[in-house]
Amino acid sequence: MLTHKELKARALKRADVKSEYDRLDEEFSFLDEFLKARSFAGVTQAEVAKCIGTTQSAIARMESGRGKHSPSLATLQKYARAIGCRLELRLINEMKINKKEKSNHALHRTP
Repeated sequence: MLTHKELKARALKRADVKSEYDRLDEEFSFLDEFLKARSFAGVTQAEVAKCIGTTQSAIARMESGRGKHSPSLATLQKYARAIGCRLELRLINEMKINKKEKSNHALHRTP
């Protein structure tokens, strides 16, 4: 029987699986930040739900990323306040990052 780590490594060898995994990485990293922050705050899903006027199951769906709809910015802000945080949203210029990565890659090539 394969371990989770072995199964993941095997699956990621497939280009289609790797592509989808990479595509979802940002979303899952974002959701993980919410889970870590709630855990650090020592607040339950039920407590967050009561604070923002929803149900525990709605919070569970939001944290899992399996809901039918993405939460609104207002909902994310309410969630953040409920766990004693402030939501910060930033845009990162990928064109600039990609150019920098290509430039750094070119500098580190061996002849």
